[in-house]
Amino acid sequence: MSSKLQVDGAAIYSPAVLAIYDAWVLGVSNRWLWRCPTSRLLAHYNRHVSSNHLDVGVGTGYYLHRCRFPAAAPRVALLDVNPHSLRTAARRIARYQPEIHERDVCQPLQLDVPTFDSIGLMYVLHCLSGAMADKARVFAHLVSLLRPGGVLFGATLLGRPLPCSAAARWLQSRYNAAGIFANQDDDAESLRAALAEHFEHLTLETHGCVALFSARKATVGDNRDFAPQM
Repeated sequence: MSSKLQVDGAAIYSPAVLAIYDAWVLGVSNRWLWRCPTSRLLAHYNRHVSSNHLDVGVGTGYYLHRCRFPAAAPRVALLDVNPHSLRTAARRIARYQPEIHERDVCQPLQLDVPTFDSIGLMYVLHCLSGAMADKARVFAHLVSLLRPGGVLFGATLLGRPLPCSAAARWLQSRYNAAGIFANQDDDAESLRAALAEHFEHLTLETHGCVALFSARKATVGDNRDFAPQM
């Protein structure tokens, strides 16, 4: 069974909320509250997305719609616990004929599909319950879906240190109280440690309240190599 907070956090994405999500979160919150413009997030996405890609926690499909895939006809798969998000994103990128998987990433994933070269995890972790060490179960579930050398990348809102403005602190506190966020104690170091449990060749950089990360699945003979960019 899904954790209650995971269900609550996903349930907020009703068709009505999804209709305003791009304008509010990507247009207003990212730039003016979280201090990490959507253009910066899209650049991060473009740097790591492959033509054999799984997107987890798909939202409205904005990044999939806007990104530059390395191939004209990529393989794209969508995974989300919320059917409204899946339908919205699938319609938006119908030109790619996406695979659709209605699953809870907090639970073990049993997908009988070929592995992926990249997995995107944009704005998912701050909605999951527990400390960052608990959220690491998501990485444990996803690593098996990556080919050796494949990359998992994404972004999450941090609660520590405290957000950079009074407005950001107020909104994060409201979201946490409502069960939409669960990131009061999330910080860059705990995220780094959680990623390092399952991946190698990590990068982590912060912009405002946002941590942007990437990590690769080990190949035979790899050495751990964390290269922070703070």
